Order: sequence, then C-alpha cells, then structure tokens
Amino acid sequence: MPRYHLQKKERAIRDQAELLRIIKKGKYLTLALCRNGEPYIVTLSYGYDESKNVFYFHSRRRGMKADFILGNPQVCATIIEDRGYIMNECAHEFRSVIIRGNMFFVESLEEKKYGMDILLKHLEDNPDKIRRESLSNDMVYRNLGILRLDVIEIQGKWGR
Repeated sequence: MPRYHLQKKERAIRDQAELLRIIKKGKYLTLALCRNGEPYIVTLSYGYDESKNVFYFHSRRRGMKADFILGNPQVCATIIEDRGYIMNECAHEFRSVIIRGNMFFVESLEEKKYGMDILLKHLEDNPDKIRRESLSNDMVYRNLGILRLDVIEIQGKWGR
C-alpha cells in the first residue's frame, strides 16, 4: 500500500526529541485495528519504552481487541496533544503523532513485569504503591494481559 505524505510539508514534526515529548506527555492513544476488512478502533492508556521503541498496554487476553490483534497484528495509532479550539478563527491547535507497527501479546513473565513497569512509570506518580497493592506476586502477572506494540514508523504533525 502506498504511503501518503503530508500535503503541507511545513507542518511535519521531524525533530525526534519533539516527537518524544508529545509521546511522554500523552497518557492514552487511539489504536486502529482491521481484521478481514472490518475496522475497529479503541483508546488505551500506554507506556513507552524509548530504549526498545515499543509501547506497552494492559489488556484482557480475550475479547474483540484480542481477536482483531490475533487476526491481523498490523496497527496504526495516534496520540494527540490538544491545544484547544481557537474561537472566531474556526481553527484548532494541536500536535499529533502517528505510529505504525505490529501488536503482540506478551507471553513471558519477565517481559510482562517489565512492560507493566514501563506502563506504571508513564502513568503513575507513585508506581510503587500500585506494585505493592495490586502486583504483589507472579500469579497476578501470569493472569495479566500485556500487549506490546513494536514500532515500525513514527511521524508527527502540527496544525492550526
């Protein structure tokens, strides 16, 4: 499938540090999935591992999202930094990141712990409290659904 480019090239965010700031500031992304020609979209909180260039998500191991991922691991996602509607200008200021990659369920206990740690560090002010109260033993992790999005491409743009 051909890749489309921005029509207004001056709106591309090419600075990797700026893209990373948008990713780190965000708390959720909207994930687009497709299976047998049927689209599905879902919003998830995430954690981003910069060193591995992957996103981690907490998810149930069964259900529509799981069925779509198992049927087609190729996904597209977006993170939007909403800077607000500009009254009397019919304009909206934003920055967005579009991520393309492949989504998988994490199977190993060690990576589940690692992925959940990345997720908690991104979302929580006090991740140790959650670990102590909710993630106290290996059995909890064995039953936990953790998804990993292996990034192929990240692009950004801004608009007004």
